[in-house]
Amino acid sequence: QVQLVESGGGLVQPGGSLRLSCAASGSIFSIYAMNWYRQAPGKQRELVATITSDGSTNYTDSVKGRFTISRDNAKNTVYLQMNSLKPEDTAVYFCNADISAKSRSSGVPFTRSNYWGQGTQVTVSS
Repeated sequence: QVQLVESGGGLVQPGGSLRLSCAASGSIFSIYAMNWYRQAPGKQRELVATITSDGSTNYTDSVKGRFTISRDNAKNTVYLQMNSLKPEDTAVYFCNADISAKSRSSGVPFTRSNYWGQGTQVTVSS
């Protein structure tokens, strides 16, 4: 089984910063693209940032210049550094990744699957 566990959410004032982390654990063969999504109350879940296995990144327009996605492949972890936070950034943030798990006994990789974390709340308010 593969799990994604997020951490780092919380309450911050406008203009402040937070750093989210998402660690993948389990019997992992390879991790491909890793993503951060967010969902605000009453709104659809939206893709915030993506980082590929070779480090290429992409951002939704509303966070460009303020958010930075990065990953540590040795730790199977993806990060989202969020600066200059605005009230409209308030949402539950979800980690998402394409991962090939592997057999614990033989090490043979399984087909690539998509996994989600449980989400972490980010609230930007004075």
